[in-house]
Order: sequence, then C-alpha cells, then structure tokens
Amino acid sequence: MITLLARLFIKNYQETGRQDVRLKYGTLSGLVGICFNIFLFTFKLVAGLISGSIAIMADAFNNLSDAGSSIVTIIGFRVAGHKPDEEHPFGHGRIEYVSGLIVAMLIIIMAVELLQNSVNKIMHPSVTAFSGIIALILAASILVKLYMFHYNLLLSRKIESEVIRSTAIDSISDVVATSVVLLTSIFTYRTGIVIDGYCGIAVGLFILKEGADALKSTVSPLLGEPPTEEFVQEVEETVMQHEGILGVHDLIVHNYGPMNIMMSLHAEVPAEGTLLEAHDLIDGVEQELNQKYHCNCVIHMDPVSVEDPDTNRLRDYVSTALKEYDEKLRFHDLRIIHTKQQKKVAFDVVVPFHYERSDDEILTYLKEKIRQHNCALGCEIAIDKRSEEKKA
Repeated sequence: MITLLARLFIKNYQETGRQDVRLKYGTLSGLVGICFNIFLFTFKLVAGLISGSIAIMADAFNNLSDAGSSIVTIIGFRVAGHKPDEEHPFGHGRIEYVSGLIVAMLIIIMAVELLQNSVNKIMHPSVTAFSGIIALILAASILVKLYMFHYNLLLSRKIESEVIRSTAIDSISDVVATSVVLLTSIFTYRTGIVIDGYCGIAVGLFILKEGADALKSTVSPLLGEPPTEEFVQEVEETVMQHEGILGVHDLIVHNYGPMNIMMSLHAEVPAEGTLLEAHDLIDGVEQELNQKYHCNCVIHMDPVSVEDPDTNRLRDYVSTALKEYDEKLRFHDLRIIHTKQQKKVAFDVVVPFHYERSDDEILTYLKEKIRQHNCALGCEIAIDKRSEEKKA
C-alpha cells in the first residue's frame, strides 16, 4: 500500500537520498499511521465499552496515542526539511530526533497510565463481557498492526529514519499487547477467572520497556554517538584507495540529522612530497567523500617520513615496545620534530575505552622505553581513545 501511494503521490519516489523525497515519505507514513490508528481506536473503544475490559480500553487509547505520535512524526519531518538559516547554519535535521523523543515519551506515559488503571482493576475486580464480535475486532487489530510494523520497518530502512523505526517497534509492541488482551479475554470467558488487571500490568510493563528502548535510540544521536564500525571501515577503505595516502586515523562524525553529517579525519601522506601535491591529493579525497556520503568533509594532512632511516628505526622500536606491553595497543602519526632546543619524537597511541590500565601508566612506560633507546630524545605522546575493535 505504501509503495502504491508513494508511486502516486511522491515524484521521484525512488531517489530516497534526496531530502525532499525523504520528507514526503515521512509525511506519507505519518498520514497512513493516523488513519489506521484512529480506525483501531474507534473499534477497540466500542469493544471496551461493551465488555467493560480495562485491558481493551487501555489498548484502544494506546492506539489513540499512536495517532498522536504520527502527528508528531509528520511535524518533525516537516521542520527537519527546512533549509539552513542564520540561527541554524547546519540545518534542522536533529528535529527528527526530537520528534522521536516525544513519541517515546508518549509511549512511556501511556504505559504508566495503563499500569495505574491495571492496579486499580486488581483491587476492584469486575466481570468482563466477551463475544465473537469483540474477538473479531481484536484479531483484525492484530493483523492491521502487523502490516503497519512491516511497512514502517521497510520504510525506515529505505530512508534511514530512526523515528519511523521506533514507530515500527511500537507497532509490534501493539501486536503483542493486543494478543495478550485477546487471550486473556478468551481465558476469562472460558473459566470465569478475572485476570484482566494482571494482563494490563503485563502489557503495561512491555509497553514501558519498548518506550524506554525508543527513548534511548533517539537520545543517543542527540547526545552524540560514534559512527558504526562498518561506516568507519568503509570510509577508511575509500580514502586508502587513493595512491599517496599512507594511513587514516581520528575519524570524527558529527550528526546534524539523517542525510546531514560533518566528517573530519587525519590522512597520512609522504613528507618527502611537495606541499602542492599533498594539497591536491587531500582535496580530491575530500570531494569524493562529500559526493559519496552527502557530507561536509575536512581532512587534516599529517606528513609522515617514509625515507628517513632514523624515523623508520624509531617506528619499528615503538611498535615492538607496544607489542611487549599489550598487543591491543596501536600507534600512528609517528614523526621526529627538530626544534632549536631539542629533537623529539611525537605520535598518538590508540587505547580502547575502559582499558584496564591508566593513561599515565602507558605514557610512563613508553617514555621510559624511548629514554632507554635515546636519552637525548624528547617525547610528545598523545592518547587516542577508541572503541575496542570486535573480533570477527
């Protein structure tokens, strides 16, 4: 259905990398979500009023909150699509994460309300009515929510939207919740044992967990999160394909919303080349990354001597010293700096987060090793914190 509507109402619907196309997909998803959820709310409300079931009533209002979430999603996509201005030079893309945050909060509020009503139902139990029509309404609701989960999940992958992915997760949560309500209603009808309130608590806790997960997934990009290992590897491979690039490190990605990132990295180039040659090389790499990832990329050039025998010997010495200390540790950007006062070696040591030894211990060890190698050589060592590489 979404694909059909996209073909009818979205021009260039296959170009999901474009911001305007992405906006239309988000709006379409929200409108379809509003229609489906209001439809489900209406029929479940009728079923809840007929049966007197607190679980069915809560499930109905959960669908109403989902309709509100869809409205928030539409507004979020519309605002996120605004062009950069004087007050927001990097655009408004992060509004999409804010809208996802609001959706997550609505889910949590609904879960808390359900838990309160369920506790009251346990303290004051009452017999609920059940019929084939109520069972049919709940079963149809499950099928509709399964379809909503399916199309939202596919759409979230197509346009890389965390908000729509949260909507998909919320839909599958509704499937579980409504299934529990249906089974509970059948159980009570067959046995006469009222477990409506306990069912409501189980559903409420499940919805609360899903809301907390959605909250985490939207807060994380707002606070700032590292790029994925796959993305880092892909960028490094792209840069290393250029002849003359010796190494890549210190990749930083700032996310200003989907399809809007700022990227910076350090690229090592031979120090023996000319400045103009190195600049042209780095400029070409920046242009390729900008086109490939639709980003603004800045590359810092690190000249590395590849023909100086003293530098090469020292590089081998540091490599051996680090392996003796811990094979997890690596280093990059080693160079010998000549000043009027002293000749010194400078490099960065890559240390995983939550490493068992302190930074001071590592620095003390390396400085002592270099003093043993050449007591007249100064040290300028920096710690480069990274996520620990996962073993394949």
